[in-house]
Amino acid sequence: MRDTAYLIGRFLLAQIFVIAAWGKITAYAGTAGYMAAYGAPTFLLPLVIVLEMGGGILLLIGWQVRLTALALGIYSIIAAIIFHHDIGQGVQKILLMSDLAFAGGLFVLSGSGAGRYSLDRR
Repeated sequence: MRDTAYLIGRFLLAQIFVIAAWGKITAYAGTAGYMAAYGAPTFLLPLVIVLEMGGGILLLIGWQVRLTALALGIYSIIAAIIFHHDIGQGVQKILLMSDLAFAGGLFVLSGSGAGRYSLDRR
């Protein structure tokens, strides 16, 4: 059961990042504008896309999961602080908490590893 739970958890965490990266690719200019509005350097957008897409795929296939989950967890906290710091707005507070929850799940995954159904296990 544990290894199946790791696989399902990796899939659920991975899909968030893959879908987010795809959204950034398909709405590149809009995403760059959003980043600029929050003072985030837009030259980082390609790196963000690579981190989200690459990290999501690595989680999904279960390769280098401990390091990938750690990197995505740190990224999630940074993104939460930059983009969802206005907790006076209800939606922003929920987005902040969800980003922190993602980070928590990623840190647990970083500590536990990918499980049996992964490339790391082979």
